Amino acid sequence: MTSTSINVEALGADPRRLVSLDAVHNFRDLGGYPTADGRVTRWGMIYRADGLYRLTGTDLEEVRRRGVRTVIDLRTAREIDERGKFPVEQVEVNFHHLPVMDSTWASEDIAVERSAVDFLDWAYHDMLDNGAERFAHAITLLAEPGALPAVFHCAAGKDRTGVVAALLLTALGVPREVVLHDYELTTAAMVRMMEWARREEPDLVERFNVAPIAFTNALPEAMDRVLASLDAQYGSVQEFLASHGVGAATVQAIADVFLTDAQ
Repeated sequence: MTSTSINVEALGADPRRLVSLDAVHNFRDLGGYPTADGRVTRWGMIYRADGLYRLTGTDLEEVRRRGVRTVIDLRTAREIDERGKFPVEQVEVNFHHLPVMDSTWASEDIAVERSAVDFLDWAYHDMLDNGAERFAHAITLLAEPGALPAVFHCAAGKDRTGVVAALLLTALGVPREVVLHDYELTTAAMVRMMEWARREEPDLVERFNVAPIAFTNALPEAMDRVLASLDAQYGSVQEFLASHGVGAATVQAIADVFLTDAQ
């Protein structure tokens, strides 16, 4: 499949893509994405998400129905202390707390003269510069026998989760334009989160209303810059991961379970 034949909009709009939940707004299946060698990612194997601490009732039943075995929480210890975590007492999973950054950003971290794309470019580079081994560890966890189905998540499922998803999909050979579109889908999720917050958490609406654009939008140009920078510095994203412990055997272990022949 050549890049010119890929309809990224159709891939993103596949009805299987979004797992429709009430209090979790960015729970998405990473299935159905083509790879350079003609295979495709399997549905129901790896998910990306936002705050799974909000799972209750029918939301929790849906996650249980999907047979999730591994949950990787990328948030900080402070976020877990303040908000809680995946309800491990109600669903038996292998839970991994793997904070990929030590503290979250604040509005004052964005310099007045810095655009939203420039900020995210800087922020993602900063995460990778200081937490490359942690990102690598998150991907390694997906290669463990019996780990899948799995979900990795942060607070909004945009930045930390977005970087893990981009690294993973790229390492498996998913074309750049598909990776970027998958990342961009989070912008719609933020709208869903706002609609829910108006009903359930009005104070969250107020915080979003004054938040910088970089905090509420997934801007693909920023992710493209980061991936291109890794290509330039390391030769490829695969080589970047290899330099931090995610070798070809680890990627192959994930591919053996997560990839299948295209129909």
